[in-house]
Amino acid sequence: MNPDTLSWLLKGDPSIRWQVQRDLLHLPSRKYNSERNKIAKEGWGKRLIDLQDPDGRWGGGLYGPKWISTTYTMLTLRLLGLPPKHPQAKRGGQLLLNEGFYSDGGINLFSYSWTYSETCVTSMILALLAYFRYPDERIHKVAGFVINQQMADGGWNCESPKGATHSSFHTTISALEGLYEYECAFPEMKKQVSLIRARAHEFLLAHRIYKSHRTGRVFDAKMTSMPFPPRWRFDFLRGLDYLQACNAPKDERMSEAIDLLQRKQKKDGRWVMNSGMSGRKFFDLETPGQPSRWNTLRALRVLEWWDKS
Repeated sequence: MNPDTLSWLLKGDPSIRWQVQRDLLHLPSRKYNSERNKIAKEGWGKRLIDLQDPDGRWGGGLYGPKWISTTYTMLTLRLLGLPPKHPQAKRGGQLLLNEGFYSDGGINLFSYSWTYSETCVTSMILALLAYFRYPDERIHKVAGFVINQQMADGGWNCESPKGATHSSFHTTISALEGLYEYECAFPEMKKQVSLIRARAHEFLLAHRIYKSHRTGRVFDAKMTSMPFPPRWRFDFLRGLDYLQACNAPKDERMSEAIDLLQRKQKKDGRWVMNSGMSGRKFFDLETPGQPSRWNTLRALRVLEWWDKS
């Protein structure tokens, strides 16, 4: 690791600094948690928390408008590492669950037009409820809904109620992240949930993380970019970062994605930020086309995990 790159990372937002301390410097938890607690008090985290509406929503809505709604703001706060059980995040979680919990056990924020829960949204809400430790027994039904939507090829597809028979990268990564957060929040569920996630890992591995399993070609060029936050879309770094977070076993079928990540590193040891999806934003975390602390942090911890594996 380039000392200059490390120094540059540590000059970033508290949300960057605490993850550098945990994942790259491997400092004791008392050290990085001290930095982590600053997220709600300064920088990007405080700015987002201060934008919460008086009724507990963000952006005036639960799922929309993108990307300033309650769902997407809380997803960003989760990625920043806002400590679990934060009271304002719990207020948001209460709204998402109370207004979205549906008769099929999933989350349906569109019940005015849909008669079933949407798997992507349910998975994202599961990740939020589990990460922020929202204390409600209904979370187990939400997790059960996601589990029951797993398809024969090991992944998930929110279009399966409409007849889709092949899993989607986008739905699968949201389901995996949601179930992993659920497993972390409820260790007693680890044996069951880890087996389900392992099946989905095989789906990603069969596709070399970002390629068509039929042709071997890149499935979608957008999946080779590195935006942050990723919103609902899958990209190869999001997939790799999930795999390192859960310490998945090393597999040769990941190597092409690792090679791609290494090729994207600049001579100064950094990675740049790619443009994300269009939509309303409260503010940009980083500037597209410029060196990115987020992508550099994520890339370095993926490569460290790969090397140690």
